Amino acid sequence: MLRHQTQLFWLGVVLLFMLICLSLATGAGVYGGREVAGFLLGDPALMADEKLAMIIHTLRLPRTLCALVVGVCLALAASMLQSATRNPLAEPGLLGVNAGAVFALVIGLTYFGVESAYGYLLWSGMGALLGNLIVLGLGLMVGRSNPLKLILVGVALSATFGGLSNFLLLSNKVVLEQFRFWNLGSLAASDLDAVLTVVPFALAGLLLTLALCRQLTLMQMGDNQAQALGIRPTRVRIGVLLAATLFTACAIAIAGPIGFVGFLAAYCARLVEPVRLAIQVRFSALFGVLFLLGADILARWLIQPFELPNGVILALIGAPVLIMVVRSGGFRSLLAVK
Repeated sequence: MLRHQTQLFWLGVVLLFMLICLSLATGAGVYGGREVAGFLLGDPALMADEKLAMIIHTLRLPRTLCALVVGVCLALAASMLQSATRNPLAEPGLLGVNAGAVFALVIGLTYFGVESAYGYLLWSGMGALLGNLIVLGLGLMVGRSNPLKLILVGVALSATFGGLSNFLLLSNKVVLEQFRFWNLGSLAASDLDAVLTVVPFALAGLLLTLALCRQLTLMQMGDNQAQALGIRPTRVRIGVLLAATLFTACAIAIAGPIGFVGFLAAYCARLVEPVRLAIQVRFSALFGVLFLLGADILARWLIQPFELPNGVILALIGAPVLIMVVRSGGFRSLLAVK
């Protein structure tokens, strides 16, 4: 990394540490930063407080860890899809991949009584795989000439999968009640066991991403040039398909369909490093965690003692940014560097 990139990265790490501390200290109730800090530092009086221990171990710590995992997953899924489709506007939420994962999960909940974290992961993974297959196939046909076409296809996919999901949900009121808040994208129901369940799969996706960075960077020149350098584009895209599916399934399984995190993170990462994917994914993961953790803190703080779904906060931020980028033609400058 260049010097200014290194400085920016470590500045982001410091900001991340501050947000983690703020996340642990934010929530309904009388326990704030002082009590949480004392508990974590081993104050005997505070460690003996069973209610405080329950709040930290059962609510705030799992929620913070969930934000870290989901932020990384959504950001890296977007980076991989953008590189594979050569479309700087691509991300799971905008392309209908999230909606496909949700639709498959609704089928699992409605007809198969899915309850475990592994069940959520399996069914959301099947839906994400279907969505990613459609996106990558259409991405190759549309190409980089008009990135907005792929987004319009994603809107159609989201509407289709969303309509099918709603049709199934309306036929089962029990599933509808447990699904309603989750479907807006929220970390409120974060469970430590569920987070730990998806971590190995997220790590597998991360290792696959790191292994594909060099090939994907060279493929931006075109498939013919990449083949001349000994790269097999089909195999690389299969790897991207697997990585994006793992990331999307992990995020959906524990937090629901949270949109715009990947778009915002990957877009900012491309502004920092337009070409080298190995550097892009580092910044994308960092920005993804910062955006999601910051949105989660706002969601808990704005209307205390109640809270907003994280997806609502991020939509209010991400949608205007997307409109601004499209109107200004900012995505064309990102295409030009490839």
